[in-house]
Amino acid sequence: MPDSSGPINDDDSEVSEARLRKQAALLRQEHADLSASIDALTVSPQPDQLLIARLKRKKLALKDEILRIEARILPDIIA
Repeated sequence: MPDSSGPINDDDSEVSEARLRKQAALLRQEHADLSASIDALTVSPQPDQLLIARLKRKKLALKDEILRIEARILPDIIA
């Protein structure tokens, strides 16, 4: 039986990186959609400030998640 605790196969890391890149792209699209929604709500005659605040918080959480994923893809290298 092969030992599963050995080093990670390069193919596995490439698949994992591709999956992370795809997830980041989806989150970026959702972030852009939220921006458009916030912009549309802001120009309405009576903007719903509570809804806008909720959407902004969600947008910020998405941005944080995108940054976490990008950090996993391109970790900091201490020189």
